[in-house]
Amino acid sequence: MTSTLTQFDQYAADYAALSGESQHQRVRDLRANAWRRFLDEGLPTARRGNEKWKYTNVGPIASANFRHGGDAEDTAAATERAREQLRGTALLTDGWTNLVFVDGRFSAALSSPLALANGVRAMSLEDAIAAGEPDVERRLAEYARPEDDGFVALNTAFVRDGAYVRVGEGVKADSPIHLVFCSTASDEPVATHPRTLVVAEEGSAATIVESYVGPADARYFTNSVTEMALERGAGVDHHRLLLESEQAYHVGVARVRQAEDSVYTSKSFEKGPAIGRYDLAVTLDGPGSYCDLGGLYMTSGRQHMDNFINIDHAEPYGTSRLYYKGILSGRSRAVFGGTVWVREGAIKTDSLQSDKNLVLSPQAEVDSKPALYIYADDVKCGHGATAGNISEDTVFYMRSRGVDLETASRLLIYGFASEIIDTVQLDELRDFLEGIFLESLPSYKFEF
Repeated sequence: MTSTLTQFDQYAADYAALSGESQHQRVRDLRANAWRRFLDEGLPTARRGNEKWKYTNVGPIASANFRHGGDAEDTAAATERAREQLRGTALLTDGWTNLVFVDGRFSAALSSPLALANGVRAMSLEDAIAAGEPDVERRLAEYARPEDDGFVALNTAFVRDGAYVRVGEGVKADSPIHLVFCSTASDEPVATHPRTLVVAEEGSAATIVESYVGPADARYFTNSVTEMALERGAGVDHHRLLLESEQAYHVGVARVRQAEDSVYTSKSFEKGPAIGRYDLAVTLDGPGSYCDLGGLYMTSGRQHMDNFINIDHAEPYGTSRLYYKGILSGRSRAVFGGTVWVREGAIKTDSLQSDKNLVLSPQAEVDSKPALYIYADDVKCGHGATAGNISEDTVFYMRSRGVDLETASRLLIYGFASEIIDTVQLDELRDFLEGIFLESLPSYKFEF
């Protein structure tokens, strides 16, 4: 057991109320097993013997008294609050399928589920459970299991709603599917546990955008879990936007399984929460599979952002690319960790892993710990990490062209970030991200 929760009664009361709801038998069993696991495991507050959480203190989350969000009596009022909030914080684009969840519950009033191509399903997980969807029966909690982590166990114990996306064999989804998880302000701090399951069948293709937003200065906790299964030759382009309140806590877990010749691309953009964590693990479980994982995180004040990214080359002829960048200012802290595993027999693996950080303040700190474990011959692998400021020569070059110091500084900082932003193929999303990060750039002048 890694820890003991100091605030326990609220979770127990909310679990008891939720377990009384009528749900599918497998879901009831899943919840019960996960709750028992959570009681044994707790949350990872221990510092010793807890390498995955070595640099991130989740004590503020473990000790807080969060009420379970999405209660029926709060839904109508929360929907109206969310309607106003979404106008300024989320990208709700015409032509996309937008599924909106308010405090963990699906909101039909705020969603715009367009007519999807034949063979594409996008719906709330609660409806999918009620309909007895075979994928939910077979795959829910198959890739992200309660024994993986105390946060996964807690999420699974509270499984009720979230998103379910299925793309049928050979089908190409003709528009992005946008999953928006919106937290609202309330008198008491609220915890939500959204769950997402995406299944891309053989030869299919889809673009998934996953956004987490909340009102400025509101205190709440989002504990999300996403599971994705890509069958042979399938392709998923996944964008994850973490745009939470500066007083919020967010722990996100994603598990991706790739079959033969599948292609998974992921772009993660993170700013906002007081404590943020993204735990992404991709298993290349078929020959010739490919993944490209990129990320951009920005921290300021006393924010803490932790990216724990792992790639498992379980089969031969796999290719992976991992490239994350961070911009730190104030007294903030960032953590980048994770491992690329090359299993025995995974010959011809090609893997590159890189983390680069622009540290704008002497009080900011970054801990970067990429790792490679190689158990096969005939592979090409590399990794690296950097942290520092812009060189004096670069600033001098900009100034010599007549650019003032503050403008030169902002251009250089944005140039550092744009290498990740420019990889986004969706024009609307790329423009949105440019605006978000340009607006968030710190007022800074490089001085030497």
